Amino acid sequence: MFNNIPPITRNIIIINIIVFIISYFMPQLDYFLSAFYPFSPNFKTWQIITHMFMHGSIMHILFNMLTLYSFGPILEQSLGEKKYLILYFISGIGAFVLFNLWNFYEVQQISTQLANANINVSEIYAKSNLSQFNFNPAPYLNNEEALNLYYTLTSPMVGASGAIFGVIAAFGTLYPDSKIMIMFIPVPVKVKYILPVILVVSVFLGISGNVGGIAHFAHVGGALVGFLLAWIWKKHLYRFN
Repeated sequence: MFNNIPPITRNIIIINIIVFIISYFMPQLDYFLSAFYPFSPNFKTWQIITHMFMHGSIMHILFNMLTLYSFGPILEQSLGEKKYLILYFISGIGAFVLFNLWNFYEVQQISTQLANANINVSEIYAKSNLSQFNFNPAPYLNNEEALNLYYTLTSPMVGASGAIFGVIAAFGTLYPDSKIMIMFIPVPVKVKYILPVILVVSVFLGISGNVGGIAHFAHVGGALVGFLLAWIWKKHLYRFN
């Protein structure tokens, strides 16, 4: 099976599986490799890349890798290995950036409310340092804003979903009339109709809050980068290699 997958897609899938297995037996890796809010004391610069190889559950990694397996090979062959690799990682970085720009906006709103209530925001930042303190939201259970800030500082972003959404968006940009099957829809639907709906829903859910622990703005960020890169490269489609 793996021998029939182009090398970049194949290696990304293999690395994700290996990291998932290792992190399952070494859960402390979550602290080092998952991506925390950039102003959290738990953030490290390498997490911008490493979070793309971390997943929260078997279903999470299974969905992402099956999606990559479905769309990645076609893009890798049409774009070429170099541009495909750029697409994948820049989309993942774009997901990280947009997700945390929204986080920054929310943190500023929360911090202002806490400061007006004479609550020490710096203390919450200090207590959120997981290298010095165990995860303990108990002191903030009676204050929703303080609790939300604590969770933002201690809850990392994980998964290849941003990069995967970049791949899907690029596929939809280059092959808009391709038809795919969607769960609960009995007939094939063109990608150019599905992608805008997914993005609108993701923006709505992102503004509503990270429903179900899903980083919806990360999906939007990855998709926007994937679309822009594919749009720029599209006119050179037959000269990529």
